[in-house]
Amino acid sequence: MGNLTKRDLVVRISNETGLVQQDVFDVVQKTLDYITDALSTGQNVELRNFGVFEVRLTKSRVGRNPNKPEKDVVIPARATVKFKAGKVMRQRVLMRTEGMKPSDTAA
Repeated sequence: MGNLTKRDLVVRISNETGLVQQDVFDVVQKTLDYITDALSTGQNVELRNFGVFEVRLTKSRVGRNPNKPEKDVVIPARATVKFKAGKVMRQRVLMRTEGMKPSDTAA
């Protein structure tokens, strides 16, 4: 089973709605652009029944280069995007749990 790409989304939405693929692509791309713009200005993005994207600041920490473990490296604080799944998504993904093998969950 492969990944779902933006192109796959455009084709599926176009086929289901009868809209021209270029128009669907423009809407999908604009949606992603607006989400990115909102996050880059520090706003959270809440999509009901899907989830919430939010910007969080990670703390500065000390790390080590595995090739030179004697040398500490300071990893600076930085803004990252976190996603918290909405109720409907959590429930639908949870239903998939029984069909998965332990090797499917490796990250």
